[in-house]
Amino acid sequence: MPGWKAISPPRQTAPATHRSPATITTAHEVQGSPQAEFAERMFVYNYRLFDRYHRPVASIALLADQSEGWHPSSFGFEVLGCEHTLKFPTTKLLDFAGRETELQAEPNPFALVTLAHLLTKATRQDMAARFAAKWKLIQLLYQRRWEKQRIIDLFVVLDWMMRLPEPLAQELWQNIDLLEEQEQMRYVSSVERIGIEKGREQGLQQGEALALQRLLRKRFGAIPPEISARIAAASLSEIEGWFDQAIEAGRIDEVFGPTAH
Repeated sequence: MPGWKAISPPRQTAPATHRSPATITTAHEVQGSPQAEFAERMFVYNYRLFDRYHRPVASIALLADQSEGWHPSSFGFEVLGCEHTLKFPTTKLLDFAGRETELQAEPNPFALVTLAHLLTKATRQDMAARFAAKWKLIQLLYQRRWEKQRIIDLFVVLDWMMRLPEPLAQELWQNIDLLEEQEQMRYVSSVERIGIEKGREQGLQQGEALALQRLLRKRFGAIPPEISARIAAASLSEIEGWFDQAIEAGRIDEVFGPTAH
């Protein structure tokens, strides 16, 4: 997936003057696949934020890829005696593989998301195993007994990450209904469920659209505006069909047909 950036505005821990180290800005970058220019992007975001806020900037990377040897941690240059280097800390989700029991016991909500990431990767080819893993994670989520909004927010993340075929998804909803009845707690109402399913569909459509556009650019160069508009308005099933055609097509019009012009 493409990198996702979260920027926290300056936060003051004590009264501070201009450029005081007591006021900091943090930038969090999540990267789902190895990318040659990733470290350079961290460098660029860092100096742009410093230029914007004139405060120390902490750049932090979260690596969600599956490459054991990819650990970017710095970028810089030296020319004519001038040296400029950024070193940044990274957390690689793959490094938590084998620590699933520890993650299950950890009360930090990010531990649950990390566990979901690992289980999503591990069950990519086995939907029955994914169903079992997702159901266990939802039970763990309910056991935390956090406030309702946190439960729903994390539920949405888990549901988006661990996509299931429709029959298994409906079976999971039935399990959730029984769980909420047994525990006498209602977190996900019918209205919220509709919103979650609609949001999941929109998120999948957007993600697949971005993946298709990346594939088209790599294979055929710049994408004509009319094709970009057609992709943006397409359904998930249409995008998936185009993606399959784009893998083997010799020209872009073989993917979309002559009407794309």
